[in-house]
Amino acid sequence: MTEPQLPAWCEPLLTRVRSARAEDFTRLRTPANGGRASAVLVLLGEQPEHGLDVLILQRAATLRTHAGQPAFPGGACDPDDKDEAATALREAHEEVGLDPESVTVLAQLPRLWIPVSSFVVTPILAWWHRPHPVHSREPAEVAHVARLPIAELVDPANRVRVRHPSGWIGPAFQSRGMLVWGFTAGVLATLLEMAGWARPWPQDRVLDLPPTSPPPTPTAGTGEPDEATAHP
Repeated sequence: MTEPQLPAWCEPLLTRVRSARAEDFTRLRTPANGGRASAVLVLLGEQPEHGLDVLILQRAATLRTHAGQPAFPGGACDPDDKDEAATALREAHEEVGLDPESVTVLAQLPRLWIPVSSFVVTPILAWWHRPHPVHSREPAEVAHVARLPIAELVDPANRVRVRHPSGWIGPAFQSRGMLVWGFTAGVLATLLEMAGWARPWPQDRVLDLPPTSPPPTPTAGTGEPDEATAHP
């Protein structure tokens, strides 16, 4: 099968990603051993009406962990998974019905430590070369699935910082009725900077998260350290 030709926007981003370090995404050191291996899929696609976008799902409000929080598709590695990319694609298929054959894996990002859940997460950057409809296959786990336009994410009017009740403050995005924050927003913010798509925005715009929000994971995002006054 002929490999699909990569779009022009890929190479500048891949050039930066190839030399990326965990420190570019988070100020937490990834442990050499321990932690549960997992992977998430950072899936970039394109649509005629709004251009480049990223696939984001919203966790169900009834989950024990990360309830109601937007996230990339993904989850824990299974022994039968060939590698982290296989994990991310399998989980995306299980969660939203993504066809793995419609995806071109571009790069494996650095392993990132999430102490709240003891996961070591490997983000997999990919291009959705043959987009198709997706939806929640497990409503008890995934409440909503959306393709958020990059143009909306980088719009200064849609960028904010959020303050968790613990005191943590980090980057966030508002798009299509979703507030993307925490680990997912941090990874997105860093990738937008690496791709050269980010635009200056007023960082004094801070929203308070409700007390029921799940604990955050400090993530540097744009390279500026998040504030963590009461959370490790």
